[in-house]
Amino acid sequence: MTQSVYVLGAGAHPWGKWPDKPQLQLALEAIDLALADAGLCWPDVQGLVAASSRFEGGMGWGLHANQIVQAVAEQGIPCVNVGGSCAAGAIAFHTAYAMIGSGEHEVVCVIGAERMPKGFIPRPPGSQDDITDSDYLRWVAMGATNPAYWAIEARRRMHDFGTSEETLARAAVLMRRNAAGNRLARFRKETTVAEVLASPMVSDPLHLLQICPVSDGAAAIILGSEAWMKRSGRSPVTVAGCAIATGSFGDPGRRIPTIASTVRSNVAHTSEVGNAVARACAMAGIGPGDVDVLEMADNSAWHILAWPEQFGFYEAGKGDWMLERGELDIDGSLPINPSGGFLSFGEATTAQAVLQICELTWQLRGQAEGHQVPDARIGMSAVLGLGANGGSVILKA
Repeated sequence: MTQSVYVLGAGAHPWGKWPDKPQLQLALEAIDLALADAGLCWPDVQGLVAASSRFEGGMGWGLHANQIVQAVAEQGIPCVNVGGSCAAGAIAFHTAYAMIGSGEHEVVCVIGAERMPKGFIPRPPGSQDDITDSDYLRWVAMGATNPAYWAIEARRRMHDFGTSEETLARAAVLMRRNAAGNRLARFRKETTVAEVLASPMVSDPLHLLQICPVSDGAAAIILGSEAWMKRSGRSPVTVAGCAIATGSFGDPGRRIPTIASTVRSNVAHTSEVGNAVARACAMAGIGPGDVDVLEMADNSAWHILAWPEQFGFYEAGKGDWMLERGELDIDGSLPINPSGGFLSFGEATTAQAVLQICELTWQLRGQAEGHQVPDARIGMSAVLGLGANGGSVILKA
């Protein structure tokens, strides 16, 4: 890369269910907020990268960026539309980062906007006409939608480390407590361990309140070069690390196996995210111990306990201890998802990873009113998507 990249602006539409708002409107509102935050207007934008939806594809083909510029800003700028399911927002951010870092562009907008169908993503991925599509078969022939394998992972943790049902419930309680102070979160009412365990069982041992729902939402980031950052007059938020990755042979968590999991030993579970985190850390020149705030995908309560261990923040099995002693709280040694996370927002697939980066930006600026991490200087995101896609971004104040 020939030049440094900075976050100039961040904006997000509140998460929820918005049946009267088309996806395009959600996207435009988020972009308008990000542009206003950056002190810029549409004529300043030199490129637009969109995380493409498979539920409400722009123009029917996931051409969200093109749909947006045709609505408000036809001025010949390049439009890039990227896939990656739940990791699409991180891939879009990485693409925009490269467009600026290469020196080709000075200001690029990243957008993720999604309106989700009801239920636990009820529409199967893949194609019923493709006999080789094992993911479609997993959903339809086995009935193993996403909560099923999160539950398998949670049950394995209970076996390996003695994690209790109460500890799993406390992870969900923490996320709702964090969200209570976040005006963008969909679910802001605090809950208790007893209420979590009394909610309907979805896939043993995970109850309804321990699994992320689906929501509508949109988030946007404006990235810029150093010259544009200086023009803003604002304290810089630097993109110190930015990486995307896929899985490694031997990952014991491969849910859509194409090669036996014994191909290579000592490969971490969710290697796609671990690979991205490791590369982002190397690029930023930091280790996990340097991170002040972690915004990570918590599709279930299990993720809160397991993922920081897999990223090297502390040894396997210690997540229970960290949670129970308040070390993962907003004022703890490793604040996890001060936003409230997926468990409190509900997942809007293509927008979620962009929202994570918005949250980190606000945290590093000291603008996360109601859920601010004290003295946050380095923030990290981590997200996973279908197809063994992983992404991680590290911001520095």
